[in-house]
Amino acid sequence: MQNDQGIQVDLYQPRKCSATNRLITAKDHASVQINVGEVDEKGHLIPNTYTRYELCGFVRCSGESDDSLNRLATDDGFLKNVWTHQR
Repeated sequence: MQNDQGIQVDLYQPRKCSATNRLITAKDHASVQINVGEVDEKGHLIPNTYTRYELCGFVRCSGESDDSLNRLATDDGFLKNVWTHQR
């Protein structure tokens, strides 16, 4: 689809699950998107800076969303000593 300036734009951009790398379809109503805001050394939120995590409905229905979010946040440096790769 093209806009008024002739630039190609898409109405729908599919997302991928951060935990399983599955495609999140438009009909997956159990999926969630969680934005974790980044803070400075004083603990104040830095405007417009966040890390986005998308979890598909399969991960949530199987009860793995908490473990997956802990794993992703640990890999990104938000958590320490919560999740290890040895489990």
